[in-house]
Amino acid sequence: MTIRPMSRTEVRDVDRKAVEIFGMPGVVLMENAGRGAADVLVELGISGPVVVCAGKGNNGGDGFVIARHLENRGFEVRVLLFADPNQLRGDALINHSILAAAGTSMVAWPDLPSREKLDRELASADWIIDALLGTGTTGEVREPYRTIIESINTVGARTLAVDLPSGMDCDTGETLGLAVRADHTATFVAPKLGFETMGASFWTGVVHVIDIGVPRSLLAK
Repeated sequence: MTIRPMSRTEVRDVDRKAVEIFGMPGVVLMENAGRGAADVLVELGISGPVVVCAGKGNNGGDGFVIARHLENRGFEVRVLLFADPNQLRGDALINHSILAAAGTSMVAWPDLPSREKLDRELASADWIIDALLGTGTTGEVREPYRTIIESINTVGARTLAVDLPSGMDCDTGETLGLAVRADHTATFVAPKLGFETMGASFWTGVVHVIDIGVPRSLLAK
């Protein structure tokens, strides 16, 4: 089934109905999303360390799931959390706790490190996973995300954006001051409305639509 591009409101509505009407736990949707994104990355080819840059929301939670599945397949993974772990909630907290219990290499930076230190952390990566900001982001990107995005864009590693490049408006495709310049984007449920905007592909790279398991009848509506 071909799925038309969706707005942030429509995507949120799909998630809400999957949970409230069909009884699908949100953590299952996150698991399916993260595993699907990990599958895309493996198919693209990994030849070195993968660094996951995670925010405190569900986009970061998707990144935690990706990290676990890549580590399970034998790849070297590091997670950089740009938040206090105590700020995590819900499904993101569950998946962070799994990584912590598993001993996955993780660093939490509640305060932004120096640009030099950040560049060093990212420079050794074969792939960077952009799991910073999700579809709900509006308004100009502020610190610490401005500096993180600038570093991701300059270190030269290949980049996979989770759902959409951080700093891109989901509905308009415009950058919110600046955005991650991704080589590939693993987007969930459907392409986002903003991806249709002229020039959006400069930021998204190649878009891969990930099936997160919501019932076909829900998407048909």
